[in-house]
Amino acid sequence: MMKNVYVITGGSEEVAIALAKQIGTRNTLLLVDACEKCLELARQQLLQAGMTDVHCETVDLTSTQAVGKLAEKVSGLGALRGLVHMAGMSNANDSKRLMADNVIGMNHVLEAFLPLANEATSAVMMSSITAYMVPKNGQYMEVLKQQLSANLTETLDQFTQGDAGAANSMAKLAVQLIVEDQAWVWGQKGARLNSVSPGMMSLPGDTEDIQTMLDHTPLRRTVEPEEIASAIEFLLSDSASYITGIDLRIDGGTIANYPRMKAAMSQQKMKRF
Repeated sequence: MMKNVYVITGGSEEVAIALAKQIGTRNTLLLVDACEKCLELARQQLLQAGMTDVHCETVDLTSTQAVGKLAEKVSGLGALRGLVHMAGMSNANDSKRLMADNVIGMNHVLEAFLPLANEATSAVMMSSITAYMVPKNGQYMEVLKQQLSANLTETLDQFTQGDAGAANSMAKLAVQLIVEDQAWVWGQKGARLNSVSPGMMSLPGDTEDIQTMLDHTPLRRTVEPEEIASAIEFLLSDSASYITGIDLRIDGGTIANYPRMKAAMSQQKMKRF
């Protein structure tokens, strides 16, 4: 009997480790990251937590060849049961790098792993609630839908003007658009493809705007890594067997209350002048 393999990119992130602990007891785990030292630290945490079948691969996901070799590695480990793409969660300051990690890397991963997908496979991509704060009527929408067109990052950089925050929001919107588009292709294999949009996690140096967002979030707190992991685990499981092509918000109600929050933030900015 073939082993069930779960692949997690961005494998050294807090959420990735939390997810690995939830699904790794009886399965084969393959953690992927660009940082070899970070991966080893994550692996040690999982071994201490009782996981026994943990593999690590240092990969540049923007390289088609490297991602192809990663897929070959997975096929040798067993059957692809779950694919979770978390690369791009970190708060990089390079707008082009953010686009590359989220959009180009994700496309390479989906393309390379599609041949391994089967009726038991579920893939989950990491988006963010910031995607819902991007107006859906800009010219960039057509660019985002082109996904791997030539000079994608350079073209989008013209819209964001090098602003890392704007680039991150736009990249996360691209994740959702790609999931909606590719759900059909994955469905032809009987596989499912979804995304999740976590709300605010606790970060050092939270700003006044972050506090305003929390004040207007119905549950009035940040999200824990384990809560995000539990939502992803659900989408990976058979309990979500008829769910595909959607984005699941794990935000404590932030986006549901976004109009009020936006108005409050505008008032605060006016008071500063």
